[in-house]
This record gives sequence, C-alpha cells and structure tokens, in this order.
Amino acid sequence: MQAEIPPSDESHGPQYDRTNDRYAFQYDADGSATITTTIVHALATVADIDVSQGEFSLYDSVDPDALERIFSPKTDGTRRTGGHVAFTALDHEIYVHANGDVFIYPPAEAPRPTSSH
Repeated sequence: MQAEIPPSDESHGPQYDRTNDRYAFQYDADGSATITTTIVHALATVADIDVSQGEFSLYDSVDPDALERIFSPKTDGTRRTGGHVAFTALDHEIYVHANGDVFIYPPAEAPRPTSSH
C-alpha cells in the first residue's frame, strides 16, 4: 500500500496537477531565492526529503551554476523568454522554462496527492 501525499498548503510551493500528473510552480525571478534554490526546495517537498540533512545535491543531476546562467537576464538586461532545460533528479523529471514555469514529474511508482489544487 502506498502512502498518500497531502496537497501542498504553500501558495508558492509546487501544486499537484492531476490532469498532467505533475507538480507545477512558477519561479519568481524578482524574488530573493535563486532558481536552483527554488528547484531544490520544490523537489524536496515533492520527494519528501530533508535538504538540510544533505540527502540531496542538485550537482548530482545538473550544474546549478550553469542553470543560473542559462536563465539569468541577457547581457542587455532583458529577460529571457524562450527555451527550457530538462533533467532528472531523484528519479523525477524536471522541466525549467525561461518564463519561470517549473514542472516536476514524479516517477510512476511514487504516491500522488489525493486531491489537486
């Protein structure tokens, strides 16, 4: 029997999208957190791990510095509007889009929330 994951109560955290079987959230480029920090915390929430205990390092899946550079503003200061990067971390597929959309697809055997937001 698989455990059920309760839906996220955080308004900015990943929300389960039952129709597309993925967790979705929007990265805020004007916020205080970097995109890699945001992804690590979202993945930790989805995969139910504690990042403060060193259970996961994004370096095991993708170069965080390169990820930051890919989505940083262009040299003229304008934001990037096209493109995405996909990688796998903790058996989850992660898609990061230039517009700030981030989607995390859980592995097939992972439990899903009982309701969607």
